[in-house]
Amino acid sequence: MKTSQTVEELSARYGAPGRIVFRPGHKGRPVAVLVNRYGVAEVALLGAHTLSYRPTGHAPVLFSSPEHPYNRADEVHGGIPVCWPQFGRLAIPGMVPHGFARILLFEVRGTKYSEEMTELTLGVAADANTRALWPHDFDLELTVTLSMKLTLKLVTKNTGTEPFAFTCGLHPYFNVRERDRVLLKGFDGLDYVNAADMSTGTQRGDLPVTRALDHVFTLKAQPKHEFALIDQGLERAIAIVSSGNANEVVWNPGDACTFKDLPPDAARRFVCVEPVSSWPHAVRDLEPGETHELMVAIQSTLPDALAD
Repeated sequence: MKTSQTVEELSARYGAPGRIVFRPGHKGRPVAVLVNRYGVAEVALLGAHTLSYRPTGHAPVLFSSPEHPYNRADEVHGGIPVCWPQFGRLAIPGMVPHGFARILLFEVRGTKYSEEMTELTLGVAADANTRALWPHDFDLELTVTLSMKLTLKLVTKNTGTEPFAFTCGLHPYFNVRERDRVLLKGFDGLDYVNAADMSTGTQRGDLPVTRALDHVFTLKAQPKHEFALIDQGLERAIAIVSSGNANEVVWNPGDACTFKDLPPDAARRFVCVEPVSSWPHAVRDLEPGETHELMVAIQSTLPDALAD
């Protein structure tokens, strides 16, 4: 069984002064800090959880709960959690909601940087502990690239001899000044399921987020999907591009939110726009040796739309 990588070992092998730094997080578990002229991003090895992203000259793009530290095994609402090997609670009977990736300690597999980017690759493979939760052999790898945008690529590989079904998602919590002043673009004409009551509908026009929302949108078959979060409070737009996903989820728990790691008004400070491989079940099995890649790219800009 592999031993955990220490902050000192990671710094010596993978660090680069001023570009890639490792620091202790909650209970000493390592956090990687990626830095370049475009901004700063932090990624916890526990769960491969992207904790923060702040482009140079901009407000933080990701919501961060002030109530609790991120780098822990408890469910945390903030940053970009990795949901794997299921998104939600319906794909795999008996599996914990959003899967068990968030409790796995990933290892650093590589880092690199140039004038234009800083990159971190984390990975984890099946072992006796994961097989007790889910009886399949796999390799799971997340690459986080900080450039003019923040890009996450989640790659699942079936390393076993039998096919398996899975779903996965990347769950960004976008930091907003006031939820009621947010509009989401790119959803016009898309069919959705309201996951709260399984009712269905079709989105017409831009999507406001003024109440509790849990809509799972079915995307058109195309290589990439483009959305934008227009935040009139912070006077910015966040461009969101995804691939490898058949669905996009828009979620906010509403003002009645009672999550223990969030203060009472926190639901008004974030909106989630989440690429999901498929929902509620896998579209097809992943065959031995096959891989699946889920990608999201996030970029903060000053929106022309605010001048309308």
